[in-house]
Amino acid sequence: MRDGLQAYCRECSAEYYRQRQEAKGRLVRAKVPVPPGSKHCRGCGEVKPHSDWHRRNSAPDGLASRCRTCKAAAGPAGHLRRKYGITEAERDELIASQKGVCCICLAASAVQVDHCHKTGRVRGVVCFNCNSGLGLLRDDPDAMYRAADYLEGNAWKPTLVAPGVYRLPS
Repeated sequence: MRDGLQAYCRECSAEYYRQRQEAKGRLVRAKVPVPPGSKHCRGCGEVKPHSDWHRRNSAPDGLASRCRTCKAAAGPAGHLRRKYGITEAERDELIASQKGVCCICLAASAVQVDHCHKTGRVRGVVCFNCNSGLGLLRDDPDAMYRAADYLEGNAWKPTLVAPGVYRLPS
């Protein structure tokens, strides 16, 4: 309107919106009465005090959309789904197929999901140290072969053939 106000009050407008959406066959969440200083959680459906919420500056009320408990419960599963495209059950199947041990060192328990950084494909589940080693060597097989040669005592030292010309060991 020209005066900057709506034609109907907020409650009547909300009721009209709900009726239109239901006529279209869409589901509209019921409004939950919330006392001041509290907020309704979409995850667990409970009304909790503001102290049970994380802060979010971009939200209209300054609080997250889910309570701390729901956010903590959904955190690991959401991370696996977003980053690797797998569920916790699929990760547990991978661990069980490896008999619970790291597929590189065969000693430590497998806890870290390993994936190819180029394709995003999940390769397996490894221990923290082996996952760090793969990352530090940038998933480069040649670098890993050179590291293995170095550990076996075959140092990678180029031989000077002429000024500025080196021969690499084969």
